[in-house]
Amino acid sequence: MKGTFLLVSTIAALSAGAAAAQSSGNWTGFYGGLQFGYADIDTNISGVEGDGAIGGIILGYDYDLSDWVVGLGFDYDWASIGLAPGVKVEDVWRVKARAGYKVTSTGLLYGIGGFAEAGTDNLGSEDGWFIGAGYEQIVAPNISVGGEILYHEFSNFDRTGIDVDATTLQVRAAYRF
Repeated sequence: MKGTFLLVSTIAALSAGAAAAQSSGNWTGFYGGLQFGYADIDTNISGVEGDGAIGGIILGYDYDLSDWVVGLGFDYDWASIGLAPGVKVEDVWRVKARAGYKVTSTGLLYGIGGFAEAGTDNLGSEDGWFIGAGYEQIVAPNISVGGEILYHEFSNFDRTGIDVDATTLQVRAAYRF
């Protein structure tokens, strides 16, 4: 819980400080960057759960429609989150669609969802879906920072009958081309 509070506080501080930054506020274009945060993973089997650090790369394209912004993206996160003896979640990748409203010319509040795949060290991998929300702030020409909270579901993980759900909370920074 302390980690979640620290992460949310960091996002709020970055967003507040970013309000004074100068930028054109145009969101159209490609972006790439990094993200880092926390994942909490649960299953339908008692005692098989875990939490820990998660982080990786982000890539995408946004299109500015005046007050609204739509976009597509790809994330790949590395992790080493133990769920049970000998079972670790090692990575998660996502294909994302997002749509958001510009609360200021440089601040974007958005909803997000799409396809995800999670991989483990010895139980294989499984496809699933996710949904969430985020906020992104342009803090300097071509630089944005923000945060996302995502809820994931993976049913019948690798045909084992185990249902997995995960919540991630991450901060991110991107360079906008």
